[in-house]
Amino acid sequence: MIISIDHGNKQIKTLNRTFTSGLYESDSRPAFGEDVLCYNGKYYALSEERIPYMRDKTKDHRFFILTLFAIAYEIEAAGKYTNNGTLDIKLNVGLPPSHYSGLYEKYESYFMGPHKPLSFTFRDKPYSIYISEVSSYPQAYAAAMTVYGMIRDLPRAFVVDIGGFTADYLLLKKGNADLSVCDSLEHGVILLYNAIKSKVSADFDLLIDESDIDSIIKGEKHSFPNEIVHLVDRMAASFVDQLFGKLRERLIDLRVGKTIFIGGGSILLRKYIESSGKVSGCIIIDDIAANEKGYDLLYRADHRK
Repeated sequence: MIISIDHGNKQIKTLNRTFTSGLYESDSRPAFGEDVLCYNGKYYALSEERIPYMRDKTKDHRFFILTLFAIAYEIEAAGKYTNNGTLDIKLNVGLPPSHYSGLYEKYESYFMGPHKPLSFTFRDKPYSIYISEVSSYPQAYAAAMTVYGMIRDLPRAFVVDIGGFTADYLLLKKGNADLSVCDSLEHGVILLYNAIKSKVSADFDLLIDESDIDSIIKGEKHSFPNEIVHLVDRMAASFVDQLFGKLRERLIDLRVGKTIFIGGGSILLRKYIESSGKVSGCIIIDDIAANEKGYDLLYRADHRK
């Protein structure tokens, strides 16, 4: 079974499931909740409190455990659960383009696990899996492959992936990645959330969380006064302008050629990107699972070769 996972600082994403990159660990089973995973004598439950930013997610076991959650969700979504025998897993993962060459071998080894069948329980059901293969791909480039037909003949196009903690950019030339023009900027939506929460607390003595901010930006139903709505709107617009300013400092002018925006941050901030006046030929991939679909496309293309 082929499973593609995007290990974000804000969220873990698969083709069928998105959940926060947060984990609770205990020696005994939690009293509440059914999505409990038990591995190596420890119990784990998902948490809405994110793991602090990690450039290298292989430094401890937490992202491996989150991967087991993701695998279990995908097995159930595909209807392939069995308690009789071991299920073979071919795992696709990704890295920011600027981190790829330095970390891909380490990531592939980490997510491969102990090179033997893994046993764990999830929702009180026994699982046995064997991760037989791990393939890693550059994020952003992978997502762009889902619209390859639109970009394969362009002499140049930039991909901008606004994630949780970073915003990654990558130059494509006729659909091929130019890894000499890529970087990860510390300009993800988590920084915007923190700035808004701090400002609202200081100016209005109110506590606001990330889901509240999302609701305001998306124009969904909420109970906040207009003063806070206007503040969030101004700060979100300023956040997008600051990102474009950072790109311009690197001699990247998004008014020239095509720009493909991907990632949850791009989807959330879509109206500010489109109204900024600083982007022409803008394509926003409105699919939270674009990277995972791209990993799958690249994996299948590699194996056809």
